[in-house]
Amino acid sequence: MTNTITEFEKMLAGLPYKASEPELVKARSLAKLTCHQFNLADPTTPHVRIKILAELLKFKGKAYLEPMFYCDYGFNIELGDNFYANHNLTILDVCKVTIGNNVMFGPNVMISTATHPIDPIERRSTESGSPITIGNDVWLGGNVSVLPGVSIGDRCVIGAGSVVTKNIPANSVAVGNPCKVIRSIEAK
Repeated sequence: MTNTITEFEKMLAGLPYKASEPELVKARSLAKLTCHQFNLADPTTPHVRIKILAELLKFKGKAYLEPMFYCDYGFNIELGDNFYANHNLTILDVCKVTIGNNVMFGPNVMISTATHPIDPIERRSTESGSPITIGNDVWLGGNVSVLPGVSIGDRCVIGAGSVVTKNIPANSVAVGNPCKVIRSIEAK
């Protein structure tokens, strides 16, 4: 008896997988359609817009997202209570993205669990990913990019334009490309 792992299971485990697998193409298409509906929904009815996204994302409480919003799958995204995202949030969620409570994102934030092989021949057919975790009471400034496998601790501030390539410890202000801690925040 052979126990074959599917491309979907490989993706969720962070292993190299083929994104062209029909099950994954279908799931991405559903996410694109849902994002399209959200992005075109009446801006004066935020409850209706959030209801559209609730079909795809996991909400642990109240959330408010400005359009435009884009994601790969949606089902790998978990948003804590009191989440706010300004315009143009993109989350490439081939692996789990966990966002804590009381988190705010500035405009044009990009969260990417997806990565590709360095080898150009491998890159033609496979990709992989690594989960991202963002703690409670975190603020990401505008144009922040968070790369695969990163954890950002509780109560952090990530300065505008930063590219977060490594873990950021709790109670930190971090900025730059690559993003580095410049000072600590005293816990209250």
